[in-house]
Amino acid sequence: DPDSDTAVSAQYKVNKRPRDDDSEDEMNHNAEEKTGPKVEDSSSDHAAPAHIAYDKLTEFQEQQLYGKYYKIRRDIIATLSDKEHDDGSWGPILVRLAWHSSGTFDKLDGSGGCDGATMRSKPECDDPENAGLEIARNKLEAIKQKYDKEITYSDLWIFASYIAIEAMGGPYIPFKSGRSDEKEKKLCPMNGRLPSAEGDGGHIRQVFNRMGFNDQEIVALIGGGHVLGRCHKDRSGYDGPWVDNPIKFSNEYFEELFENEWEEKEIKETGKVQFKDKGDELMMLPADMVMIKDAEFEKWSKIYYKDKHRFMKDFGVAYKKLTELGCKNLVHVNGGQNSNE
Repeated sequence: DPDSDTAVSAQYKVNKRPRDDDSEDEMNHNAEEKTGPKVEDSSSDHAAPAHIAYDKLTEFQEQQLYGKYYKIRRDIIATLSDKEHDDGSWGPILVRLAWHSSGTFDKLDGSGGCDGATMRSKPECDDPENAGLEIARNKLEAIKQKYDKEITYSDLWIFASYIAIEAMGGPYIPFKSGRSDEKEKKLCPMNGRLPSAEGDGGHIRQVFNRMGFNDQEIVALIGGGHVLGRCHKDRSGYDGPWVDNPIKFSNEYFEELFENEWEEKEIKETGKVQFKDKGDELMMLPADMVMIKDAEFEKWSKIYYKDKHRFMKDFGVAYKKLTELGCKNLVHVNGGQNSNE
């Protein structure tokens, strides 16, 4: 990417914040990359094994968790690490692909949503909010061709995001398959349904309420989406990461919001206005600042700032809901239950 500077996965700029309880975890990030992720204690609140490399599980255990898609998961994991791409991982952009594919749903008429994988075609692929996502779609194409008869594009986009979230330290999200790659034209979304980076509280609620989300779910979804990856001037007009470690899933987004002092700045090349920290290393969008200026959003932002486990749990539930909106007859890949169970 022309404005990603020199992307080196093992190096991150450290913000001038006091150390918190996660400092040691972040310092050990590089060592963990070499030795492999740690297996989560099954007696903890999160018994499902988040971000365990496939070779840490027996084949039987893989099938229990991922059903017939366990080999696809292996291939997804194998594609994530790439020191030449942004901050060293394809994970964030795969999450963005699934998020934007799902975030067009309208509960009133059932249009939009990830079912149908409609971002493959116009007008959705040309929506300015989806700029750059053809890179993610192309990245998954080799996996789609390898398993063409086993998985649809729409299922692959969502499944890849689940595995990416796991691999970056986020929650295990049980996957349901059954999304189609076909959709009636009248149910395909028009552009303009995704949240705007410049939106105020009213705009944000209008977009998310249209899909059926409340304030708590809104904050969880925004916090989970913006803790990963970065903005690019040549795509959105904004520039930079939200957090110090943009390939690690955590509640750092909320830490940065509350612990930094943010100054409004204009990007000369694009005319876009964003907020920068004192070290001029991190950024927040105007819509991000609403998370601490709107009273109800701030309430949930503070909860997630203080309780990362609550955030992980709530994000997993909200993200699963987002990626199943409008999808009928879904079945658990590890059990065969229908989507209502």
